[in-house]
Amino acid sequence: MREKAIIRKGRLQDVPALVELLKELFTIEKDFEFDQTKQKAGLKMFLDKESDERIILVAELDGEVIGMCSAQTLISTAEGARSTIIEDMVVKDGFRGQGVGKQIMDEIIAWTKSSGITRLQLLADKNNSRAIWFYRKNLWENTQLICLRRKMI
Repeated sequence: MREKAIIRKGRLQDVPALVELLKELFTIEKDFEFDQTKQKAGLKMFLDKESDERIILVAELDGEVIGMCSAQTLISTAEGARSTIIEDMVVKDGFRGQGVGKQIMDEIIAWTKSSGITRLQLLADKNNSRAIWFYRKNLWENTQLICLRRKMI
């Protein structure tokens, strides 16, 4: 990467670019189907009101949004404190492998620490070897937990 991306909080006007990033991500993650209407609605819920319980960070380079990551807090009885779950970590194809993901993740970790949160967790597609490699390289560890879900139709 020629220059470092600017990492900043997402804004409502970023929604179209963020939807496109989610489209890229959901082509990798087989558990999710891209639905522009749903992704747009979810992003707007995240960005509509300022909150210390959630954040979307974006990476911007030369005025273009090239990456994003969302995080939100929950209460962990195991920790006896708030915990953060990270989702939607994606860097636009063509900018991957250039340090943008690390920049975003470092800022998410800083946001978490400044909030007094003691544990971070994330979900990653088990077949996305590039993402798994990235997380392990950045000190993320596997747990004995598995993710289960139930769709509420």
